[in-house]
Amino acid sequence: MTTSASIDLNADLGESFGRWTLGDDDALLEVITSANVACGFHAGDPTVLRRTCERAVERGVVIGAQVGYRDLAGFGRRFVDMDPHDLTNDVLYQIGALEAFARVAGTRVRYVKPHGALYNAIVHHEAQAEAVADAVRRYDPTLPVLGLPGSVWLAVAEAAGLVPVAEAFADRAYTPEGTLVSRREPDAVLHDPDEVAGRTVRMATRHEVVAADGSLVAVRAGSVCVHGDSPGAVAMATAVRRRLEEAGVRVVSFLGGDAG
Repeated sequence: MTTSASIDLNADLGESFGRWTLGDDDALLEVITSANVACGFHAGDPTVLRRTCERAVERGVVIGAQVGYRDLAGFGRRFVDMDPHDLTNDVLYQIGALEAFARVAGTRVRYVKPHGALYNAIVHHEAQAEAVADAVRRYDPTLPVLGLPGSVWLAVAEAAGLVPVAEAFADRAYTPEGTLVSRREPDAVLHDPDEVAGRTVRMATRHEVVAADGSLVAVRAGSVCVHGDSPGAVAMATAVRRRLEEAGVRVVSFLGGDAG
């Protein structure tokens, strides 16, 4: 099977904190093309963020700011009913913090991706979606933003003059509506590398994914996420990249491979 398709492969990095280590960032940086780096609100500390940026630059991986709720204890996976103005300021703060470490490493923040509960909330929550879009627009309106296809977030971002990039998830179950199955539900996260790799190839080449009920959901994405905190994340990401390349899909940043 050959195809002229291309896809970006991203993962969440920089999520260790102090003496607590999460994920194998170094190994994932050998596989992915874009790194969604935590900004200190849901995970990560200054030393972790600087090291992650430096190692991403060494491997030519594009750095994006993964912004979330101020929720270290809950890993940013708990919804926070925030005033939109405060949310805008929190997002600005996070982008600015990561930008400092990216600049010291010789690059800059190249895109923004919401994390966890914020990511899921702004699929439908218009006020919070507008708050996040306002932060990105004020910081740098040329920064692309990642989000779920068909979400309020991507529509609001585009209306604000930002560049929306549709994202798919290699290792998450989908509902028939094209949203992600809640992590509170069984089998919401997939763990078999072969299954995940096969799903990803299907998304990249046929632009569809099998939902939890067996129905087909259309998915057209410029980037695919493999979660770095999942068990076996490195094996999974490696299998995904190998199968994509075997299918003739070029694995390259949605920014065109430029990590600078």
